[in-house]
Amino acid sequence: MMTVVERWNIHPEYDWLRGRRPDSPIEFNEKKGAWDVFGHAECQTALGNYKVFSSQIAHLLPVTVESDLMEGDLSQTDPPKHRKLRNLLTPYFTPALISAMEPRIVTIVKELLDEVDGRPEIELVADLAYPLPVIVICELLGIPAGDRAMFKGWADNIIESFSGMQFLDEEEGQKDVDEGTERMQPMLRYIREHLDERRRHPREDLLTHLATAEVDGERLTRNEAVTIAIIMLITGHMTTSMVLGNTLLCLDAYPEQAARVRADRSLVPGSIEEAMRLLSPATVLPRSTAVDTTIAGRDVPKDQLIFLWLAAANRDPAVFDAPDEYRPERDPNPHLGFGRGIHYCLGAGLARLEAKIALNDLFDRFAVLRADPASPPTMFPTEDMIGVNRLPLHTQ
Repeated sequence: MMTVVERWNIHPEYDWLRGRRPDSPIEFNEKKGAWDVFGHAECQTALGNYKVFSSQIAHLLPVTVESDLMEGDLSQTDPPKHRKLRNLLTPYFTPALISAMEPRIVTIVKELLDEVDGRPEIELVADLAYPLPVIVICELLGIPAGDRAMFKGWADNIIESFSGMQFLDEEEGQKDVDEGTERMQPMLRYIREHLDERRRHPREDLLTHLATAEVDGERLTRNEAVTIAIIMLITGHMTTSMVLGNTLLCLDAYPEQAARVRADRSLVPGSIEEAMRLLSPATVLPRSTAVDTTIAGRDVPKDQLIFLWLAAANRDPAVFDAPDEYRPERDPNPHLGFGRGIHYCLGAGLARLEAKIALNDLFDRFAVLRADPASPPTMFPTEDMIGVNRLPLHTQ
């Protein structure tokens, strides 16, 4: 049977998406001047040890990003600073609060799908997978969900400019970063205005919390609060959008499994987890070595750039039986799709809930959800992501 990767020719440059394993769990890439790590055990160890594998990589890159944009970026921060910033956000993502959001998410999904119910074709991303998480995160932050069309344009600009591996190219990478910084200005102004308004007129929302909260007796700087809000807005919608889209892509490619999941809804959570493993939205995460270390028998000096290929680790046959097969019932399923350690995706529980509710409603409404080779899905073009950004589906 043709796999989902082969069906849509996803990232043809990655052999490990096509059943061909790397020769070693770690290799030095001469062209990039960095280490590629493919093994599950090695990636999991690195993600769990920030003292050896630091998230601060800017000093090893040939490009420069304005310092204002780096303040508050949790993905580029190690403890103790990271712990202080994350602790500001975790109260909004506890299991109890996420569970309490379920009725509202059900309503949003219903309203969005009511608009397309009965159509012979839907475009999953535009009709559901994008607006659903944007509305949810906007309501959490306290900013108008009606502005979501602007957010998508801004997010696309940021992905285009700051994702992928172009930051390893000094000339072209710096050009992309500079152009991306310029294109970010409208979004920066938008969030700053809302934060300033919250400081004048506090509300019961996350943006007010960022505007007024203190860490060790000090308020977040304006730049820190803006950066955190932007990261939440972008990652908060992209995670769910890609998780839901990739799950539908897998179910379309494996119709026997789709029929099983439709018939037994207890398999819905597993179908989502297995899609996270098979088509990992975060393909790779960068780290830097803070000290001399050894990975899978290879000595790696201090101040080396490390790429943790989560999408390859999630297909490691040492951990996953039949790793290239889509098995919604797979248990255990210790995939690294949401990361591990201190940087484990803060919104993972929310993304899972949104995807589960959306998938069940889609099944209830549409007896058919079928992709069309004549109108194929399009994927995010960057090397560090696997995710649909357009997915037309026939419903009849």
